[in-house]
Parts: sequence; C-alpha cells; structure tokens
Amino acid sequence: MYFDFPIYFQLLRLARREQNPRNRRKLLFRLLVTLPAIATFHAICFFLDPILFPGLRRTQVRTPVFIVGHARSGTTLLHRLMAEDAERFSAFMYYELFFPSLLQKKLIRFFARVDRRFLGGAIEKRVKAWEDRKFGPTNHIHYQSLTVYEEDDFVLTYSCASGYWIVLLPYMGELDFYYVDQHSERRRKKLMRFYEECVRRQLYLNGPEKIHLSKNPTFAGRVESLIETFPDARIVVPFRNPYETIPSLLKLMKVAWGMRKWSDAEMQRSLRILADQSYHTYTYPLEVLARHPETPQAIVDYTELVAEPKRVIERVYAELGFPVTPELERMLEAEQQKAKKHETKHAYSLEEFGLRGDEIRTKLADLFERFGWDDVETRRAAAKDA
Repeated sequence: MYFDFPIYFQLLRLARREQNPRNRRKLLFRLLVTLPAIATFHAICFFLDPILFPGLRRTQVRTPVFIVGHARSGTTLLHRLMAEDAERFSAFMYYELFFPSLLQKKLIRFFARVDRRFLGGAIEKRVKAWEDRKFGPTNHIHYQSLTVYEEDDFVLTYSCASGYWIVLLPYMGELDFYYVDQHSERRRKKLMRFYEECVRRQLYLNGPEKIHLSKNPTFAGRVESLIETFPDARIVVPFRNPYETIPSLLKLMKVAWGMRKWSDAEMQRSLRILADQSYHTYTYPLEVLARHPETPQAIVDYTELVAEPKRVIERVYAELGFPVTPELERMLEAEQQKAKKHETKHAYSLEEFGLRGDEIRTKLADLFERFGWDDVETRRAAAKDA
C-alpha cells in the first residue's frame, strides 16, 4: 500500500491555515481521522489479497491501453465506447476506485447480489438516491455514477496521490498531482508500482486474460512513467479545440469548488494555474510519444469521433493492433446512428475566465494547424454574424 506522506503533511498545513472555520474543521477531521482510518483499512486488505487469492501473483498486466489528453477532449466518450468491448477490456467502475483491494471488491459484489436477491434491491435504491444528490449538480457537465467507468487516478485517493484532492481543495501550485514525470525516480517508481498492483487486482476480478483500459486527463503528465512501468502499453490521445476544452474544464472546477464554499480569490488563482497547465497537457503527450515511436499509439480528432465514432474506433483499433469483433461492430453501428442526431453546443466562453484566444492560438499554433481549428472558429464566427 502506497502513501504519499509529503503530500499528506502539506494537506495538513493547508488545512490549518484555511480561513473559513467550517472548511478548516471539515478538512482537519478528514485528514486526521477519516483518511488515516480508511488508508489503514485499505493497507490491511491489500496485504491480505495475495494470501486469500493466490492466483493474484500469477496475474499479469499485458498491453494496457491508456487514453490521455486534456479534460473535456473526448477521453470519456472514447473510453466508454471502447469499454463496450467487454470481452477484451477491463476497466475500473467509479465505486471500485475507492476500494482498491481485491478483497473489498469481492465483498461489495457479494453484498450487492444478496441485496438484489433477498432485499429486492433496497440498498441499491438508496445508493441511487444518494447518487442523484451527490452528482446531480455537475452531471450536465460530466456524467457520473458509481457503476460507470471512471478515471484510474481516483484509485490513488487514499494514498494522497490523486488529483481528486485538487477537486476538494483549490490549491493549484501548492499541490501537484500532475507532473509525475518530473518527480524523483524513487518517488515516481513507488507510485507507479502501487498503481500497477491496483490494476492487477482489477484484472484478476474481471478476467486475467483481459486488457486494462484506462482514461485519465491527469495521466497526460506521466506518459513517460506509464511507458516505463508498462513497456508494452498502448497510448491514445484525443484532441479537441482548446477554445472549448479549457473553459469547460475551468467551469467544472469552479462549480466543484463553489459547492464547497471556497473563497473566490483562492479559486481564481487556482483556475489561472490550471489554465496554464492546459498547454502542457496538449503538448507533452506528443513530445513523449515522439521519443517512443515503438509504442503503439493513436491520435483522435474529437470532431471526427463525435461525427463518425464507428470509423474512428475502427482506425484506433487498427493502429493499436486489435481486431474488431462482430459484436463491437454492431455496437459501433448503433453509436453511428446516434451520432447523426448529435448536436454540439458550445456553452463556455473564454472571457468568463479571463482567457485570451490569441494567447491560446500562439502557444498551440502547431496543433491549430494540424487539426484545422482556425477554420472551425472562422465558420463559427460567420454563423454568429449571420
């Protein structure tokens, strides 16, 4: 079980200096009581896993697929489309990310079966009601449920190594969960070794013969570490116009922080840092992949993915070296029909966050030219004038 003590002590320092008394009390209780108790429980279960399930030692992580890229660029859509190929891929459901031990997952699935069989799903109904209250305010931006596939990064939450802590705390610049490739070799390898063990447990649960499928915008800052830890990894990077993705991400974070009553000054400072980090998220994965041409890789244009998901997924499979099964082809055909009825709505503005289009255009000039984003903006402006 991995635990990032330097980050933990930094969280404590930040909690102690928090000006809002209510937020300070909640943070300190979470850090001094809840987090140590849960992390200890996870560590005990993690220790028991190979004893109770000896086959875990023989389970290997082979040819995992990592979808990385800027948040709101189609990573979720791509991940959920590929996860439909359930015979081939294994992925984490949201609730499983907060129970990293194999023993925990087995027990939860057992009690879920008992609930459905003997209680008529009474517990499940209560959980669904909780989901509606918890995720409802942000589901129009990013849909969440305990039983949908989510970002692997959350499995590191109780190790104090997950970007989930940034969702809870607007301390960008003082907390870093993104630039993992810049960490010391020792720290980086300990983190990635623990992550690999979490993936191994998920594969044992879903089927050791399957391929792990992951999507994480945060992992854009650790592509080198992924390739180092999983030499036979496949990398997929979706791209979408940054005039849409950057303000969309900032809006999501602003809503999340606002719900927790953080000060406007703290939020604005963190939003500015997050916007600057976005440039690295766009360019860094391509820099790493250029250094590793032997790594199977695929680049996806979000506009094409939304318009023609079948063709795009088939191309991604070909570039990664996977055959398309008849079952997957039928599913993609159905998605293709849905795509014809899809309308993209640009609901976020650069001005709301003090962003300048010319600055984004200058810093990402190569990508604007590669994906023709200038042409898209020209057509939008003409349509708006009309």
